[in-house]
Amino acid sequence: MTVPGLPKIRILVLTSSTGGGHDARAEAFAEWCFQLYQHNVDVRIEQMLEKSSVVNRAGVRLYNRLQLSAPWVHKVFYAVVELLSYLNRRRVTFGAEYYVQVLEEYRPHLVLSVHDCLNRGYFQLAREVLGADQVRCATYCGEFSGGWGYSRNWIEPTVDRYFSRTPTANDYAVKKGIAREKTRVRGYLMLPKAHLEEFSIPERRDFRVKQLGLDPDRFTVFLATGGNGANNHLELLPVLLKHAARVQAIIICGKDKETYNKLVHWRATHPEFTCHLEGYSDIVHLLMQASDAIVTRGGTTTCAKALHFQCPIIFNAFGGIMPQEELTWKFFRNGADSQKIENAGDFARIIDGWLADPAGYSRAREKFLALRYVEDPTVLIEELVGLAGEVGGGTVPARPFPRGPVGSPRLW
Repeated sequence: MTVPGLPKIRILVLTSSTGGGHDARAEAFAEWCFQLYQHNVDVRIEQMLEKSSVVNRAGVRLYNRLQLSAPWVHKVFYAVVELLSYLNRRRVTFGAEYYVQVLEEYRPHLVLSVHDCLNRGYFQLAREVLGADQVRCATYCGEFSGGWGYSRNWIEPTVDRYFSRTPTANDYAVKKGIAREKTRVRGYLMLPKAHLEEFSIPERRDFRVKQLGLDPDRFTVFLATGGNGANNHLELLPVLLKHAARVQAIIICGKDKETYNKLVHWRATHPEFTCHLEGYSDIVHLLMQASDAIVTRGGTTTCAKALHFQCPIIFNAFGGIMPQEELTWKFFRNGADSQKIENAGDFARIIDGWLADPAGYSRAREKFLALRYVEDPTVLIEELVGLAGEVGGGTVPARPFPRGPVGSPRLW
């Protein structure tokens, strides 16, 4: 039910499916708005690159194809994409017609970009179409640090509010042209259920046994992947198989059906190894809590969840690291001495070392957790809705959000 006397606030979220993290943040924002404001805040998510032009759509497909098969080529691809920062300096070069159509039809009070290529030009065009006093513009940048890989396309100095994931990334945004008074540091932006469904230690043990069919006490490695399915599970599993009496695995494959089918066969032919296997999973936040370590590429959303759920990361660098992943890897390498693996031998060195010296794992975990921070997830949402409310008719009261129990992972 709408609050009497207050018009519905409309927020347009610009995203794109280059990887899965941008869309995940857009969906999390929309779900938070509904949980806190119900029908008083309307959120419209647009995959603007894919829907606006053939050129943009082809670029997204190429990005995802390279992520699966040739991450090292992204160094060239990234350099080409950086040219958009010049092409879109004042208005949108590719796909403007569709974007204008959305603006005129929806007339948002806030345009929120969660993608690097949807800031420059997009904010200027929104003000031109709607009026500078009728719309606010904000960016949520999910990068962990700055430098090579932090796209120039994130930086649009006319933005009304700029949100960074970490102080390190925030300082870099200021260095590149965002006025510090416009910036805020806000972290995880996960779905509300991720904050509610946090295990206590007994609950974690029960989940391993009853839901995953795993041993409650065995060291558990999570072989993860993003939605696109980029993974090296078949190269890593023989390393874990050597320690079948002490180690078990949780494995997800994203949308990679071929790997999933191969792993079904691998599991059947290795009954001595305990593992839980899924294709695409919508309970990654629970699987992380059931794990002692996660192997993943440097996707910002997965790594932010791993940090929140206290699951140390081993970075998958098979085939090289994409420029955007470099930012994540650099943050955890510098702050926690996190390790990366470029082949199965690197993985064996880490796992063998931890099993031979459990104190080594404990030290690695302590360093990792030192980077962790606790935040109220509703603050970011209320700030963005408040920004929209500046032109949308005033403040909308948020409903209280219930808190779930917070557990801490068990050392094996």
